[in-house]
Formats: sequence, structure tokens, C-alpha cells
Amino acid sequence: MSELKLALKRAAVGAILTSATALAFVAPSVSMAAEEPIRIGYIDPLSGPFANVGDAGLKQFRYLAEKMNAEGGILGRDIEIVGFDNKSSAQESLQMLREAADEGIHYVTQGNGSHVAGALVDGVEKHNRRNPDNRIVFLNYAAVDPTLTNEKCSFWHFRFDANSAMKMKAITDYMADQPKIKKVFLINQDYSHGQFISQAGKELLAEKRSDIEVVGDVLHPVGKVKDFSPYISRIKASGADTVITGNWGNDLSLLVKAGDQAGLDVDWYTYYAGGLGTPTSLGKAADGKVKMITEWQENLAVRFEADELRSMLEEFETRYDGIEFYYLRVKTEMDMLKKAMEKAGSADPKAVAFALEGLSIDTPFGTASMRADDHQLMQPLFMSTFGSDFLEYDSEGTGLGWKMDAEIPADQTAVETSCEMKRPERTS
Repeated sequence: MSELKLALKRAAVGAILTSATALAFVAPSVSMAAEEPIRIGYIDPLSGPFANVGDAGLKQFRYLAEKMNAEGGILGRDIEIVGFDNKSSAQESLQMLREAADEGIHYVTQGNGSHVAGALVDGVEKHNRRNPDNRIVFLNYAAVDPTLTNEKCSFWHFRFDANSAMKMKAITDYMADQPKIKKVFLINQDYSHGQFISQAGKELLAEKRSDIEVVGDVLHPVGKVKDFSPYISRIKASGADTVITGNWGNDLSLLVKAGDQAGLDVDWYTYYAGGLGTPTSLGKAADGKVKMITEWQENLAVRFEADELRSMLEEFETRYDGIEFYYLRVKTEMDMLKKAMEKAGSADPKAVAFALEGLSIDTPFGTASMRADDHQLMQPLFMSTFGSDFLEYDSEGTGLGWKMDAEIPADQTAVETSCEMKRPERTS
């Protein structure tokens, strides 16, 4: 064999050996990548006036992720919840979104404040246009401004709570059948969510019960009012027998507490009176006076014989020293995300987003379905009253709990959408 041929043969053998050696080092890296956790960025207040709300949500997400991981995770990968403190600020939330993207996080979740959710929808849209290989899906568990699934709808945004229009429809349907209601006062936080309730509440009451008089309609700053007594004085002076409020967190707790201290005798129709300190603020004076529209309260687990939920809520509250298992929709979100990833056979954001469209899961209370038209979840809702009737579970050790008054099937909660969804190409 000539020297030239021998040299070429040696070079070829060396190249093969070098490639084999390289693959030996690459293969474990690929395996390790496949085993990396699926991370979800939790962007909500962990400091400031709504820190208790954000902290409770973070604990529930992490608890459910732990339960899911114990059962094998998703596609054999663990779920990791990464907390980001947005301080209730839309601007801070966009910074947290950038940080999540820089860390390679492809899923973010948020719920406290529709002003924040609106900013995140815009931020995710912009990020995904600029970074088609590093897309993000926004899973919204509690921000309920209807515009988010109407004119601001996005392929990358999915809402797992009934929106304000759906909840106000349910509230006013129920109120229309209560002949004792004569005068209604609306008080809400001054941002998109509260502004919508103010407008829709007046319109729907006029449509369903024209004899009801709206005697007051007030908007107040979000998270800045420390003393609600001036607002309570206005409610008392109006002669209202009923108050509608979409307030949440400390703004709801302080409002109701001020009403109790002033001896205000009204029925409260609320979105968020079920937990996070509000039942404690309500106290015994609220017995039979406070109502709530929601997808969940703990005594529904007894009524519907949902043993798995009973076990989970008891374990959660024992672990976290009495913090209630407040968000069933967090479990719904996590369950649907798992089902979508299994359907897609991948954790790729675009594939999972397409898999979520039209997806349904069974819950102890009926089917929950993600409407493909606007990415709004359809699920049963319940009207409940806070009271001292014998109940399996009381709220926050108050001796009072939530009793179901009415069940609204999922198909009866639906409202029309104006969403004109712009979807990416499936192959892009």
C-alpha cells in the first residue's frame, strides 16, 4: 500500500474514532436534557399589599406540581414552579417575563390583576414574534377581564377562570329571582376588571330587573385604600340593600371589615370572598349575608362526594397551617396542561397550544372545556352563601362556611366572544 493510501486510511479511521468519542459524550447530554424539568414561571405579587394572595397561589401550584411529580410528572419529566415577584406591577411583570425567557422557561402563569395579564399578553405576543424558536405560552388562572378573550385574544393565552362577563351573567341571573332586592350599590377597584363589573352590572340589572334601582357606583384605587369607612358611609346613605363588588385580596377584606364595623346591613355579592383572609374579616356578622360566584368552594367536595379533592384540601391545609385550597382552577390548569402535552407528545409550546384548543377534562362537577374560538375555559359555576349552617368545612377557623345555593352548568355560563384568533402555521 502506498504511503499516501496508508495516510488516508489512518485519517479516516481517526475521524471515525473521533466521531464515536464525541457521540459518547453527546449522548448523556441529550439524555440529561430530556430529563430536565418542565418549568412554569409563576408571575404574581410576593410582596406588597397582595403578597398573601400571591403566596397562597404559589404554594398551591407547587403542591400540585409535587403531587404530579410523585405520579411520574409529564412525559416522564418533573414539573418545577419558579416564583417571580411582580409586586402587582404590569411593568415589573414584563421584566419578570424577560427573565423567565432568558432562563429558558416556556410556560408562565399569572392571575392577580387583569392589568398585569393584559401586559403579559402583549409581552408574550411580542416575544414569540421575535423568538420563534423560544416561544412562551401564558396560562391565566384568575385574571378575568373579558377583553383578554375578546379584542385582545391571543393564540398564546389560555384562561382557566370564568371571565367577568360570565360571572356577572350568573350573578344577575340569580339576583333576578330574589324579589327582596330593591336597591343595589356597586363598588369596585379602578382598573379594567372593576370597570367592566361597574358597566356590565348596571346593564344586566336593567335588562333582567328594571325595578331594581342602582343607588351608587364607585371605583377606588387598587391596593391603596387603607380605610374604607368613607365608602361604607356612602353605601349606608344610599339606602342600598345589596352590594356588588369584584374586589379581591386586601381590598375586599378591608371593605367588608369596614362594613361590619359600621353595622352596614346589606347582602354582599362577590367574586372573591372565599379565602385569603376575607372569611376571617367577614366574621359572624356576615352569617347569611355574603354570597360568592365561583367554580369551587370546599363544601362542594362533600356535596359531590369528591373524595380525592377532600384528601388534597385536607393535606394542603395541614401542611400550610390553615391556608385554604382556594383555587380549583389551578388544578384544572395543571391537569389540562398535562393532558395537552401528552396529546402533543411534546412540551413544545406551539404543539401544546394547539393541543389545548378544544381540550376537555372531567372534573367532579362536570366537564371543563377550553373553547377553541377564544381560549376561554367553560366549566360549571356555583353561587354560595357564607353561613353557620352545619358544614363539613368551615373557612379559616371562623365556624362559618360556604353553602351552595345554585349550580350553573358550563353551557349556561357561556357568553359570546368577539375574538378573531390569529394562529401560527402548524408547520412554522
